[in-house]
Amino acid sequence: MQSSQRSIPLNPVCDLIGELAKQALIAEVTLTPKPGLVDAGNTGSHTDLTLDLMVRSAMCLAPYFSQMAQAANQQPVSVWLREKIGALGREAEVAMMTETGGINTHRGAIWALGLLSTSAQVSSSHPLTAEGLCEIASDIARLEDRHVPNTFSKGKCAINHYQVNGAKQQAQLGFPAITDHALPTLRLSRLLGHSETEARLNALLALTAHLTDTCVLSRAGLEGQQLLQSRSNDILALGGVSTDKGFAMLEQLDQEMMALNASPGGAADLLAATLFVDWVEHSELSK
Repeated sequence: MQSSQRSIPLNPVCDLIGELAKQALIAEVTLTPKPGLVDAGNTGSHTDLTLDLMVRSAMCLAPYFSQMAQAANQQPVSVWLREKIGALGREAEVAMMTETGGINTHRGAIWALGLLSTSAQVSSSHPLTAEGLCEIASDIARLEDRHVPNTFSKGKCAINHYQVNGAKQQAQLGFPAITDHALPTLRLSRLLGHSETEARLNALLALTAHLTDTCVLSRAGLEGQQLLQSRSNDILALGGVSTDKGFAMLEQLDQEMMALNASPGGAADLLAATLFVDWVEHSELSK
């Protein structure tokens, strides 16, 4: 753990925010089955990842999400706050790489959950809603961090090559994949009496059906992206994974994604973010 974490005592609210972010990451990775992603059944399209590694990565990140929330305590949205949490996010990436032996397990999640953890504390004096958190995160994400290094990533290459939006733009727009698709699907599935696992899988499919996922594009091109979106829409049209045929199609989609070496990591990050904002809205933080 970095010295900055030890030197600043956290208040209980920030501790809870970090804990919820960690639990959201663990809930995402243990959700099974998922198309091409690490889960309890297999490691998807990844030869360098395991369920245990993903869980350990999530656990090492919790203090950083708490610190981002702490930075926002009694602070307005500002360039100072954007750059402060940006620095903490880069520290979190170093911790992640140290924990995983240099494997990128959660870089995209650090971005999304970092913004949302910060937003939970910025808005702590107001009624917390999932949509409100995404709106505040958008305000923060649109501010410039002058200290962001200009580094290479497969996601950036996919964005430039295919001329699509990536994780940065998704946040700047207020996470529409969450507010317009994942959250409504999660809520509707629960109202229909589906199990929590089914509701979360349906929310993931709502993401993979609508999101242009740079992780998929970088690994499997347009073929992989189009197949994932088409199959996801087909499963949802059947009524989701609560139907026998829908669940069987999801299992088949997992095999198809692995055959293409495709993995919707962007959707996985946004599912964790969806669970986080949903939990915050229904936690003691919103009271």
